[in-house]
Order: sequence, then C-alpha cells, then structure tokens
Amino acid sequence: QVQLLESGGGLVQAGGSLSLSCAASGSFFSINYMGYYRQGTGDQRELVAIITHGGSTRYADSVKGRFTISRDNDKKTVDLQMDSLRPDDTDVYYCTAEIYNNDYPNGKGYWGRGTPVTVSS
Repeated sequence: QVQLLESGGGLVQAGGSLSLSCAASGSFFSINYMGYYRQGTGDQRELVAIITHGGSTRYADSVKGRFTISRDNDKKTVDLQMDSLRPDDTDVYYCTAEIYNNDYPNGKGYWGRGTPVTVSS
C-alpha cells in the first residue's frame, strides 16, 4: 500500500524557519510530481510548491522567494524549506505525489495525513 509519511512542522515565531519532509513508501514503480498543499479550517486546499521528477518547480506567489522545495528521487522524498515565515503561513500542510504502480499504471494522486505549521506573531 502506498503511503506518504510526513515529518517536520511545528511552532515558530514570525521570521523564523521550519522544514517539512515527506517520504513515499510501498509498492510502486515511479513517481511523477511531489509537493505540498496547505489548508486552513474552512478553507480550500491550496498549492504551496510542487516539483517534477526532472526537477522543475512551481510555487504559489505568496511563498516565492521564501520557500524552497527539493526532492531526492533515489530516496523517494520531498522536502520543503520554509524561511521568513509569516503568521498567514499558519495552516495544515499536506504532502502529495502522483504515483504509478500496478494498480494505477496511469498514475494516481496520493496525500499524506497533514502536518500543522503554526507561526506566531
């Protein structure tokens, strides 16, 4: 069974830094994109950053210049370095990946359980 296991996050003061990490596990033969979305209570889930297998990246305008996404294809991990954090970055952050396996040879989107990030003012 494919799983995305997240770690990191927590509480930090405004201007500080946090990092998130996500590892894919289970039986599959390739991963296309990996990335992070975030969602506040009652809000729609929104893209934070995404990275393709080849390393192309896309960021939400609100995090450009402050967040950096990277991945290790051999380890099947994706990391998000978050600097210059602001109170409005407070949300639950979800890891996501499009994964190809025998059950879904055309790919399927998977989600982690989410990890909270709180930025105090």
